[in-house]
Amino acid sequence: GPTAHDPSLIENHRTLVRRIAWITGARLVFLAVILTIVLIFYFGGQLARFPTSSRIVFLILGTSFAAAASYAAALRWRQNLSPMVYVQIVIDQLTWTALVWISGGATSFATSLYSLTCLIGAILASLRGAALAAGLGLTLYLTLGFGMHAAGWFSPPPDQIRASYELSTTELTYALLANSMGISVVALLGGYLAERLRVTGGALEAARERARVAERQAMLGRVAAGLAHEIRNPLGSIRGAIELLRETPELTAEDRALCEIVQRETGRLNDLVGDMVDLARPQPPRTEAVDVARLAREVVDLSNRSERARELRVTYEGPSTAVRARCDGAQMRQVMWNLVRNAMQASPPGASVRVSVAPKNGSMVELAVSDEGPGIPEVDRARMFDAFYTTRSQGLGIGLAVVKRIMDDHATMGAYLQVGNGENGGARFEILLSIDVGGLKPSRPPPPLEERHLLDR
Repeated sequence: GPTAHDPSLIENHRTLVRRIAWITGARLVFLAVILTIVLIFYFGGQLARFPTSSRIVFLILGTSFAAAASYAAALRWRQNLSPMVYVQIVIDQLTWTALVWISGGATSFATSLYSLTCLIGAILASLRGAALAAGLGLTLYLTLGFGMHAAGWFSPPPDQIRASYELSTTELTYALLANSMGISVVALLGGYLAERLRVTGGALEAARERARVAERQAMLGRVAAGLAHEIRNPLGSIRGAIELLRETPELTAEDRALCEIVQRETGRLNDLVGDMVDLARPQPPRTEAVDVARLAREVVDLSNRSERARELRVTYEGPSTAVRARCDGAQMRQVMWNLVRNAMQASPPGASVRVSVAPKNGSMVELAVSDEGPGIPEVDRARMFDAFYTTRSQGLGIGLAVVKRIMDDHATMGAYLQVGNGENGGARFEILLSIDVGGLKPSRPPPPLEERHLLDR
């Protein structure tokens, strides 16, 4: 059965249980109606005149109820449901073959029931179930029809009128071809629709999940915006007071060290507040021709002046000349800053964070940020861009959520983000942007990132 840790498998299992239970009940009712019609109208209610055929009818009905009981037991324990679907298909096609045999052979009205099982197979097992039902039904029907009416392999039931089973070659050929074509068309159509429904249903569920995530993030964004507004004013007062306190000549070296700690932590809180504001108040990007090489160099220079740069270095690899790409300069600077800051937090002391700019495929430019940290486990990749999801003890997991939101907004400009592991370990984030070939006016330089540290931002 499905594991308790896989919600999608559990839901699929429950859906299959409901479908089998519904179809099993409907099959019993339908079969009882069909056999009643056979007994009343085909046999004329005179069962004594058709002892062999009537015994077969009651045997079919008893077997069907026995099979339904076994299905109910399997559903109760909810084990081996997939094999049970195929067992049902096989039993159904054998049942219809017996009914065809006692009700006229190749021209029997019961031949349409093969198509019904094809639809049931499609509902329960998609295209594979429809294919099995069609293949088995066609094999049984053609074997019975040809063997009874042409080859003499089978005889009609002894209590049936033989004249009703006598068909000319033309009549037999027409019956076999028409019914075979009908079974095949129903199987193909049912299998196709079931497969489309399965795919569409999965896409719909994914869309619902994205809507739930978006609604949850919107709510968190509103909370974050409110908290950012309330935190920013007292944080500014604290930072201003500490800067004034550090200028006091009576402070000892230990006091100054404590002031530096407070100032560093207020800076970290201010970064967090800025991320919360960025996440809560997204702005649509403006397409500009941005010198991304210059942008990357400025981000590297600023990163090397941060507190964390005392323990590691951020290096730039790429051209010193202009490389213009289509993007929003201020937002792309924000993306690069968040990625570099994330890489610095993930890297151990003494490591190096590399920022590179390089042409890609002739029409693209790649901005990459690589670190020497532990890399990204596969289990975390699906959620690493979710707001407030983090694997570190510090931070709330907002920076990468801002990156994802900005890159999603840039998708209309042909931009996208790739995530993987570097050649020497660690994580590697690659941003691909369309190179501008002179179609856009160069943008003004984006505002310097130092403004992120201004508490009145």
